[in-house]
Amino acid sequence: MSGPHCSGMVDLVDPGGRSSLQKLRIEGSYRLAAGRETVWTALQSPEVLPSCIPGCTRYEAVGEDSYEIEAKVRIAAISGSFSGTIAVTDKARPESYRIVIQGRGAGTSVRGEGVLSFSEEEGGETEVTVAGDVYLTGIVARVGQRLLGSTSRMMMDQFFSCISEQIDGAEPSS
Repeated sequence: MSGPHCSGMVDLVDPGGRSSLQKLRIEGSYRLAAGRETVWTALQSPEVLPSCIPGCTRYEAVGEDSYEIEAKVRIAAISGSFSGTIAVTDKARPESYRIVIQGRGAGTSVRGEGVLSFSEEEGGETEVTVAGDVYLTGIVARVGQRLLGSTSRMMMDQFFSCISEQIDGAEPSS
């Protein structure tokens, strides 16, 4: 399984000029030992996702492809609870979909969106490619800016490792 890379943190100022806004580009690819349909299904499953999202304490459907989430996150000395929404849009089963997130907590707000693309690889494996942008404001943007790239990489690695384990545990042995 190859991992993500995050690039280009840009220090901006929000329109109100009150706090810094950090933009984080997130890109990565993960190879999972299952077919594209199986991986797609796992990444859409409200039963699988809560156990794989790092720090997730609540994951509740509030509409078709729309969820409310709560999570506890720690970035260096900054930790706190966040609540927000996740929406899945632009589904092209089993090739790609867009995910849109928004959240607040611990003196910080976050919003972002990204596209997950699925390609069938040799040996029945699937490569999931992730590309998106996340925008943070508040204390995490100001204090944790040097750690955001490595923390997001670690969280994505944890997430996809868990998804891989969930898929492995769900597929019958040969």
